[in-house]
Amino acid sequence: MSNIQQNFSAGQTQGQTQAKAENLVQSTKESASAAADKANAAANTSGQTAEQNKEEAAGFLQQTGEQMKNMAQGAVDSVKHTLGMDKK
Repeated sequence: MSNIQQNFSAGQTQGQTQAKAENLVQSTKESASAAADKANAAANTSGQTAEQNKEEAAGFLQQTGEQMKNMAQGAVDSVKHTLGMDKK
């Protein structure tokens, strides 16, 4: 094999190796970007779920508070009725 052919072959191998390396780097970037997108979507979903749970809990607590208030008022009215204080 002549020196020119060896140099050509070495250059060709180097070019192929460089192209493979560039493809690998691009593939890695795309995979990392896709993983980041998935993580971001999961974080958004978690945040939305947490906000929804917070709103549901607040609604539940408000409803429970109203029920307790009504029960207490009912108890007061019952005691007043029993003692005859409900008549004016």
